[in-house]
Amino acid sequence: MTGTGDHEDAATYGATAQAAIRRPGRWWGRKGTAAKVESYTRISFHLFPVAQLVTALLSLTPVPARSALPVAGALLVHVVLGLRLTGQALDWVAGRRARPRRLLFAYMACGFAGAAIAALVLVKLPDDPPATYYTACVGTYVLFLAFSCGLGVLALRTHRQSLVAVAVATFGGWLLGSALLPAPAAAALALSTLLSAGGLTLASRFSIWLLQAVYELDEARHTRARLAVAEERLRFGRDLHDVLGRNLSVIALKSELAVQLARRERPEAVEQMAEVQRIAQESQREVREVVRGYREADLYTELLGARGVLSAAGITCTVTGTPTGLPRPVQAALAWVVREAVTNVLRHGNAAHCRITLTVVPAGPRAEGRPAVAELTVENDGVPSASDGSSGGHGLAGLRERLAAEQGTLEAGPAGKSAFRLVARVPVPADEVAEAGVPGETAERARQELE
Repeated sequence: MTGTGDHEDAATYGATAQAAIRRPGRWWGRKGTAAKVESYTRISFHLFPVAQLVTALLSLTPVPARSALPVAGALLVHVVLGLRLTGQALDWVAGRRARPRRLLFAYMACGFAGAAIAALVLVKLPDDPPATYYTACVGTYVLFLAFSCGLGVLALRTHRQSLVAVAVATFGGWLLGSALLPAPAAAALALSTLLSAGGLTLASRFSIWLLQAVYELDEARHTRARLAVAEERLRFGRDLHDVLGRNLSVIALKSELAVQLARRERPEAVEQMAEVQRIAQESQREVREVVRGYREADLYTELLGARGVLSAAGITCTVTGTPTGLPRPVQAALAWVVREAVTNVLRHGNAAHCRITLTVVPAGPRAEGRPAVAELTVENDGVPSASDGSSGGHGLAGLRERLAAEQGTLEAGPAGKSAFRLVARVPVPADEVAEAGVPGETAERARQELE
């Protein structure tokens, strides 16, 4: 029996498929850089056998059908094997499957067999055939050898194996030319085989090298992002250690002292346990402050940390504006927005640039009694399918709740093509801006580095 969840999954899949059909550009836009390069490489290599088929069939047009039919049959088999080899070889390059040795051998064998069939057709032509017959058979012969090397190299491990394949193809061209053609024509045939096979082999090798380099760069980028997240976790762990380490040591010592006093029936044991209770409650409060992001580190430190984390992940980050003079509650609310926004930039999309802007918009001379507004904008690219952010996830919903406690608002949604913008606004009374305290030592160092 099919459950309700299956119907919902099918409906969701159908809606997604229809949307992809209506907007095919989304399929390409949702891909990362490595996926785009891989798709481009696959499409290019799958066009190689198609180009071979079209070129060879056009070349065989002047040849009588009885003579061209065996060559065309071998050509079709070679093209089908080439299409299969291309997909499996690129999967092997990407590390998704084992090397297709049998398919590689079958493709190379079919290519050299097709070249041999084309050579036999050329040998069995009449004594005085038209020049177009020679051109068609020789061209088809070269195509078999060139594409066998050009696509077969995708599944070869070393450059030496590629050179051996090109050398064998060149020797075959010279052998056919020396048997059927004058010396200059034989040399020209060997040279054309060398250039065509070597050119396709070189192009294929370069494409594979480029694809592997993109894979490595993409893996390095993900590694930097993971290291940035790990560094943030270590920082959070150090904060918890600073908060709990000393207090837990004091709790352990006072508890041991209370036990010893209780065994001696001393009244001081009650005082020690009361002190243990007070320290435990204080530690609980400090842990809540750390977890909720309301520790004394203010917006300066969060902005500096955001720039460092994004830069470590390979994302160019530009920070404009400083929170000088903002009250601590406003800084704490906006600091949480920065932290959540940076997390979303790292997790979602394929961002290359991120811009963080902090401004304080005054109320104006006519808006007497109205507070100024601290506005924080975080905008990043690489989000082609960005949602409007109206419903958002748990992160955006939590941010709205935190900002609502300070009478603030949050807006999130697409900002043009492939961009996403998050804007947080918190009112700041003018008297609080003027009376805001001087930041601490850590925040002051962060401010200097930020500026």
